[in-house]
Amino acid sequence: MEPSAREPLVRKTSSSYRTFPESAVKRLDKEYLRSLHNKPLYLAVFAAVLGNFNFGYALVYPSPVIPALEVHPNPALRLDQHTASWFGSVFTLGAAAGGLSAMLLNDRLGRKLSIMFSALPSALGYALMGSAQGIGMLLLGRVLTGYAGGVTSASIPVYISEISHPGVRGMLGACPQMMAVLGSLVLYVLGLALDWRWLAVTGEVPVLTMIILLCFMPNSPRFLLSQGKDDEALRSLCWLRGKDTDYAREYEQIKESVRKQSQRVSCAEIKDPFIYKPILIAVGMRFLQQLSGVTCVLVYLQSIFKKTSVILKPEYDAALVGLVRLFSVAIAAVSMDKAGRKILLFVSAGVMLASNLTMGLYIHFVPASQNSTIANKTLVSLANLPAEPTNYITLIPLLATMFFIMGYAMGWGPITWLLMSEILPLKARGVASGLCVVVSWLTAFTLTQFFLRVVEAFGLEVPFLFFAVICAGNVLFTGCCVPETKGRSLEQIEAFFRTGRRSFMR
Repeated sequence: MEPSAREPLVRKTSSSYRTFPESAVKRLDKEYLRSLHNKPLYLAVFAAVLGNFNFGYALVYPSPVIPALEVHPNPALRLDQHTASWFGSVFTLGAAAGGLSAMLLNDRLGRKLSIMFSALPSALGYALMGSAQGIGMLLLGRVLTGYAGGVTSASIPVYISEISHPGVRGMLGACPQMMAVLGSLVLYVLGLALDWRWLAVTGEVPVLTMIILLCFMPNSPRFLLSQGKDDEALRSLCWLRGKDTDYAREYEQIKESVRKQSQRVSCAEIKDPFIYKPILIAVGMRFLQQLSGVTCVLVYLQSIFKKTSVILKPEYDAALVGLVRLFSVAIAAVSMDKAGRKILLFVSAGVMLASNLTMGLYIHFVPASQNSTIANKTLVSLANLPAEPTNYITLIPLLATMFFIMGYAMGWGPITWLLMSEILPLKARGVASGLCVVVSWLTAFTLTQFFLRVVEAFGLEVPFLFFAVICAGNVLFTGCCVPETKGRSLEQIEAFFRTGRRSFMR
């Protein structure tokens, strides 16, 4: 690689730290980006994000299943409030364990093989739930599908960011969230027609499709270079970019970046701002993402709609919310590389704040007589009662939930995953991405485990008002801590953090 290809990055990335300077735009120039063949890249991304489809499907599996098992004739399978709480939340414990193991799997097996490995616990988990003869088999199945989701949560965003180029990385970085949303929507729709056992059996389909397709996909060139497999890395990049492109130039740039970070991160290096600042930002975003309440809303969606006596049937409300969520993620994918990450995060947090506040105030001030028949029931048992709306004001909870999901899906959903894979330094990317997933799902477990208890003790409005406060914090965190990464290569982003200056926090 010629020296002139590297020098502009050093000069320009040190000139400003409010955001990435506009003059430092690309090492891969516009002509190169236009010459690339993206079809192989899109195919590799599609094969990988089938793992996210499966994750989204498994995450919301309890939404239609809890109401069905609440009235199941077999006592061994019948859920009460305690077992329903565990059935809804134990998935996140498995996801945390999956994220923890991904710290090792990402660096030992590589990103692609880690994703493929997740198919085994996922397939076994669905088989257990589909053939369950007792609560124990259901819970174990949830743990295994959660474990698979934790592995894919940590591996797929990193894989996509490392095989993508700056021209499409924002759009492709939204694909994991989009496929997770699509998986949830498919579960809601199938729940209208299929028995809970067949829902589990159907979950096997994307798992098997994913592992078959990934057998023909390349591994990440950056990972291969970090393992000393230079020739294989060059072939991988050639396949992803096209033989008649100037992929050798990008290969040399990646190789130089990997060479500077050839060693694994040590305890002493954790003190380096280049290491700890992006890790803190990524972990903080995942923590706040879960505290905003999205997992609780998705897992207990039908029961929440029963509690608020929405005018439509809860199962149709859930499918409608899933459709809105998918539409919103699609908007984010299209606009992320144009509008930028930060503006979407601001809009997302603002919409979630307004929606949670509206939901909390509605539940608090709604006349008691309007829901007199359900006032003393638990959230789980409410799933069995017929909704009896008295007027169209009961559309407010549905609209508030739709806007909350829309806001989340436009920013704090997909961008949190994307930024995690973009800003983490290569030498710490495998471990740090696993740490992010562990923090995220331990937070989700705590919320989903105590959500029903808080609702029973203090009312449904309390968690939603708490979520509103968190969303206000998300706005402040975005303004103070999150850098703009639109249009920058991973090497440029690493150089940005490597400077050690603090002004990028402003």
